[in-house]
Amino acid sequence: MTSATAAGYKRFAALEARGVSALYEEWAGSIADDDAVLTLIDSLPRPKRQPNLVFAAARLAGAPLARYPEFREWLLARWSAVEPIIHSRMTQTNEAGRCAVLLPLLSRIEGPVALIEAGASAGFCLYPDRYSYRYQADDGEQVLHPAAGASTVELPCTLTGTAVPERLPDVVWRAGIDLNPLDVQDFEDMAWLETLVWPEHEERRDRLRAVAKVAAEDPPHLVRGDIVEALPQLVDKAPKDATVVVFHSAVLPYLEADHRQRFVDRVQGLDVIWVSNEGEAALPMVNKQLPRSAEGRLVLSLDGVPQAFTGPHGQSYEAL
Repeated sequence: MTSATAAGYKRFAALEARGVSALYEEWAGSIADDDAVLTLIDSLPRPKRQPNLVFAAARLAGAPLARYPEFREWLLARWSAVEPIIHSRMTQTNEAGRCAVLLPLLSRIEGPVALIEAGASAGFCLYPDRYSYRYQADDGEQVLHPAAGASTVELPCTLTGTAVPERLPDVVWRAGIDLNPLDVQDFEDMAWLETLVWPEHEERRDRLRAVAKVAAEDPPHLVRGDIVEALPQLVDKAPKDATVVVFHSAVLPYLEADHRQRFVDRVQGLDVIWVSNEGEAALPMVNKQLPRSAEGRLVLSLDGVPQAFTGPHGQSYEAL
């Protein structure tokens, strides 16, 4: 069977999972050539066919972390248990590690900052001022801490071609928008977030638990709604003396092309700083400015101008 789904799983295996998750690389690459499993996945609505969602739903339902033949046998036998989870959940990988690649831009903003995240999930990326950072830069390793002292969450990142940020932003207000915001104090929501972390990434899972504790001490203001429709109201609510920053990471591929353009038009029409951290295909206006391929990394841009290639989980920043 040759289908867009098969091509998508093959691409996921080669560009996203390779060198990052051996298990997901094997699962995705094998599914790309497996007509029986592709038929099941193709029965889902198109936005629900993505590997991250299918794999996480299967794991939440009890799929073994095993080689593909065993996983395949389990999936074919238990699809009726996996499918409802796929329909009810979304890929909301709330990777706080991405704050490490947002910080080089956020640290440049003078004065108070109001953060608004589009596609916020549980809002863990709304706390760049509450985490510690360990940067491996061109001139050696440097560590940054919040003003109150070292955080229980330390985010590592390799910086190339730019200086280590000198300070953390002065965040005075934070809010997020999501179609299905997750509650940091809800056990099932947090279990879903843990399952979205790829199998081999135990360090990220541990970090997620530490991040959840930080957020639980000061739960974020999250609005349930469409990011296009809800954004202006949140911008209006931000403190008038603060610089409003609207940001998002790996969110736009989940929007249809026309909806994506409506979001771009909306955010560009507001008096805000716009920080985007997305795959290179997500924003053609940014993609056409790139000097070369991102090779599976995300593209960090500021007001539509590319700034850096970044690791999908915030592990690296290569300035452009």
